[in-house]
Amino acid sequence: MAMRPIFALRDFLRKEGSSGILLIFATAVGIFLANSPVKESYKKILAAGFKIDTNYFYLSLTTTKIINYLLMSLFFLVVGMEIKRELISGHLASMRKAVAPFIAALGGMLIPALIYLIVVGGEGSHGWAIPVATDIALALGVLALMGDRVSFAMKAFILALAVIDDIGAITIIALFYSKDLSIIWLASGLVAALFLTIFFRFGYRSKIIIVLGSLFLWYCFYRSGIHPTLAGVLLGFAAPQSEKVESKLHTWSSFVIVPLFALANAGVEITGQSISAALESKIAFGIFLGLVIGKPIGIILFTKIGSLLGISDPPQPNGRFSLLAAGSAAGIGFTVAIFISKLAFKDQQTQDLATTAVIAASLLSALLSMVLNRTNRVLIDEREIDI
Repeated sequence: MAMRPIFALRDFLRKEGSSGILLIFATAVGIFLANSPVKESYKKILAAGFKIDTNYFYLSLTTTKIINYLLMSLFFLVVGMEIKRELISGHLASMRKAVAPFIAALGGMLIPALIYLIVVGGEGSHGWAIPVATDIALALGVLALMGDRVSFAMKAFILALAVIDDIGAITIIALFYSKDLSIIWLASGLVAALFLTIFFRFGYRSKIIIVLGSLFLWYCFYRSGIHPTLAGVLLGFAAPQSEKVESKLHTWSSFVIVPLFALANAGVEITGQSISAALESKIAFGIFLGLVIGKPIGIILFTKIGSLLGISDPPQPNGRFSLLAAGSAAGIGFTVAIFISKLAFKDQQTQDLATTAVIAASLLSALLSMVLNRTNRVLIDEREIDI
């Protein structure tokens, strides 16, 4: 039984490696479509939608919102289930295990946000949370592609760190990116979440009640002013642990929903003018520096502080650059960073600048992590030969 978490994590990493490649491909397709002769059709498909407005019911969704609001709720459902699993039986199950990645994640959130605010100043400061996020799928996907060049202990540390990052991102979305809050709808949503929690706790498994209750929970959050994807997180916390269910949902999330999100949201037009605007934009520069520089600095700095204060044990090193490589991997913000950028900025031009910066920073962070891990492996091999 003690070996099950190890095998589960290895299976998780293999799956993340494949989904990471698919995510990169979907991003490339989105960028291609946005810059191809069919770009107008691409935009029209994303803008197409429907609206229902009666005295008792209101729902307005475009193709983009169906992906960002509805399908991404399933993504956050998986995130909620992963967080719950880690807290109950995983790498965050005990205080001793959780302290080191918690402190590292705290540094990996505070320093990027601080760098962004210093660079951007007052205007555009609402986007401070964009470089805070880490994309678990891509970060672990990059490490999975490196194989045994990255120690299992370091992969487990990054997984725990990324999960805590997700908790931080979810909290930030709830607290700072909610608008026109409706107490009635929010209270109704919380009652629905409580009902589902009790329903699951007593062992009931009626699919009809689960589906209807989940849709009602989502609709309450949609109407409340809090982003409806947070309904997925609450449902993930409420649902009982099931490896079979989580594996199926994780497959759909990683191989369908997240690539669709990239296809719909990463499609930015690349022209001489847009490149010039990105290079001159404080917002883009702040996001880029926050992810590429702020993430590794924050993780290393806070890990060292925690170790010096004696309140945490740093992860077992696997070479001179192992922690720096881990910090660079955490700088792969991508999915959640782009998601937050859509909440932070309302005008399309600023959203495109932010998305461009996130993609560029994530790619460079991935490359740096791979180079550092490879250098680590070479140095370790040379040391073993000398011995």
